Amino acid sequence: MTTTARWETAFVTGGGSGIGLRLVERLIDDGARVAIFDLRLAEAVRTALTERAAARGGSTCSFHEVDIRDRAALAAAVAAAVAATGTPALAINSAGTQINKAFADLTGDEFDFVVGVNLVGSRNFAAAVLPTIRSGGQLALIASLAGLVANYGYAAYNASKFGVVGLAGALRLEYKPKGIDVSVICPPEVDTPMVTTERATGNPISLRLKAFSGTLSVEDACAEILQGLEGRRWMIVPGPRARLTRRLAMIVPGAMNAISDRMVAQAMRKSLSDRR
Repeated sequence: MTTTARWETAFVTGGGSGIGLRLVERLIDDGARVAIFDLRLAEAVRTALTERAAARGGSTCSFHEVDIRDRAALAAAVAAAVAATGTPALAINSAGTQINKAFADLTGDEFDFVVGVNLVGSRNFAAAVLPTIRSGGQLALIASLAGLVANYGYAAYNASKFGVVGLAGALRLEYKPKGIDVSVICPPEVDTPMVTTERATGNPISLRLKAFSGTLSVEDACAEILQGLEGRRWMIVPGPRARLTRRLAMIVPGAMNAISDRMVAQAMRKSLSDRR
């Protein structure tokens, strides 16, 4: 038996893994026709999603390999997705990347790469997809709690994600009168393949600070994200500890800075002790 999908059509970037993939799966299960965008889409992922859509009935998938930093290529991919899937009722930019390095160790090219994927990519997706969204539709940009609260070793990531929050805020003001809702999603650490890699190679000071706001499973994060989108909320911060961190940073920034400074100092002392 089929039921009416909350969103009949959805476009999701970064749909080949992590948060993006789980959002795609849940949207398929809900009966949506989904266009999936990613830099690379593994054959196993394509097969699994196609079979999932067929089993659900009424849902379909189209796949589009594209670098979201490439404006022209992304615009062409979105046009192809509209032709294959229809105009999106919901468009989510989940594509993102991270390089965890202290600023002194971060090259200019690395900084540009992170900002290019996370911020410029968000701009490119919004520019490509917004002209296709009709009144009543939604655009969601996945930023991060790191778009609201700074972390050690996150100069490029913080800069890019703070930028995404600002971009989404401007778009919300411009498109609300047109009947299009814009949301920004600011999750804490989510247990994805990217995070698994970071835990193995990341700066221990960064990891200690991230622990303050907690870690969510992909399932829990996506459940809160979709619930917030269904409620058409402007800012979605999944996880109670992440919401607490955001409130502290907003209401008592001095206290939040003091907590962060203390944690950095403790982590540095531990790092020095471990080397002896």
